[in-house]
Amino acid sequence: MQNHLYRSSGISLLAGSLLVIVTMILHPSGGSLQRIVDISDILTIAHALAIVSLPFVLFGFYGLSRKLNDKYQIARLALMIMGFGLIAGMLAALFNGLALPYFLSQYEGTLDQKIAVLEPITNFSFSVNKALDYVFIGASCISIFLYSGLIVSENKLPKWIGYFGISILLSSAFGLVTGFAFVSLTGFRIFTFILAGWILLCGVSLVRSKNESTL
Repeated sequence: MQNHLYRSSGISLLAGSLLVIVTMILHPSGGSLQRIVDISDILTIAHALAIVSLPFVLFGFYGLSRKLNDKYQIARLALMIMGFGLIAGMLAALFNGLALPYFLSQYEGTLDQKIAVLEPITNFSFSVNKALDYVFIGASCISIFLYSGLIVSENKLPKWIGYFGISILLSSAFGLVTGFAFVSLTGFRIFTFILAGWILLCGVSLVRSKNESTL
């Protein structure tokens, strides 16, 4: 029974990571209010895919937590932290990817006349989005660090995946200290691709997993 869970959750991680990768490939660069209106369709599609990916990722991490179960319940803590981060990611996608383009599209043709009103609203939306991105990035890093520590110490998955996960946290910390713009489109895209890669590796390992564990 456990092997079936590992396989299904591993496949879920694979599906979620691939959806995230497609999202970042499709995600266009922003710009002026008119630019956001012009690309509203692709923005909506990209962020809708991101939202769809989140339940797959969460279920996959549930299976990973079952696999890495430990007596101190660190795996469960990592799952909760990741869930917290995914909620922040969902809200960020809703704000800037779905709500904002829909809101601005209602003023198509009159954006220049209403710029004084719309621009502060847009800036506020961007600010909220950046705050949510930081929560998502921070929670993801902490969760991956905890999972990776268990991978290294418990010998239930290939250790090099754990070392790769630990390097993500260390690289993120270095980037934070040096002022790397994680919430710029380029910075967020780089982080997300790396995160998706780690999730993909965990998914492959879970699909191949055969050892049993209980939570």
